[in-house]
Amino acid sequence: MEPEARQTAIGRRVFLGMAAFAATGVVFGTQIQGWLERNVGPVLARDPTGLLALLPIGRFRIYTVTSDLPSRSRAEYRLHVRGLVERETVLTFDELSALPRTRLRRDFQCVTGWRVPDVEWAGVRLSEVLDRAGVKPEAGAVRFVSFDGAYSESLTLAQARRHDVLVAYELQGSPLSSEHGGPARLYVAPMYGYKSCKWLDTIELTAQVEPGYWEHRGYDVDGWVGHSNHRSDDTTS
Repeated sequence: MEPEARQTAIGRRVFLGMAAFAATGVVFGTQIQGWLERNVGPVLARDPTGLLALLPIGRFRIYTVTSDLPSRSRAEYRLHVRGLVERETVLTFDELSALPRTRLRRDFQCVTGWRVPDVEWAGVRLSEVLDRAGVKPEAGAVRFVSFDGAYSESLTLAQARRHDVLVAYELQGSPLSSEHGGPARLYVAPMYGYKSCKWLDTIELTAQVEPGYWEHRGYDVDGWVGHSNHRSDDTTS
């Protein structure tokens, strides 16, 4: 697991400079990112939009909509599946990871414009989790709630059953860190990152799509990136 972020207050100009510096690292390789991690370390600060952002964590920019980064160990983690299901289900991390494992390699695209190419994810297809609980005929959508206490997202049931939608618990061959939304998060490969709910706590089957945190603030309900994320190079192991 990656170390917890130390919350360091920095000014807007410093943040913008670091953001540009980190973005350069995404484009030109890992040397700049490595320098930032060795000499600056994780820094939590508000960006100009009001979001809390953590820089740097590898090739990613990390955002949270709350005042901190939540953390939960694998031992205490529970995933709740409820709503329009045949059997309300609570999965421990071990029970979740015992389900058939799938790996995906995809580009990760943020709606703000930055992209991380060729990211390897591993986890359980969301459809496997839904089938375990049993979906009632009247269900038409799936709502996701974070244990950060604020964030939510939704997909149609058809979108949720895609082969490239995971409950992910590994990133780049390592356990998913708290900063990246661990112990488990939603990963919706063909959509922008805001659709991939971090710190996943609850999966709720609903009759129709319920707009999530960013949809209430003007984002599209359907967050498709485009054809570049629709490659079929997934494997199951």
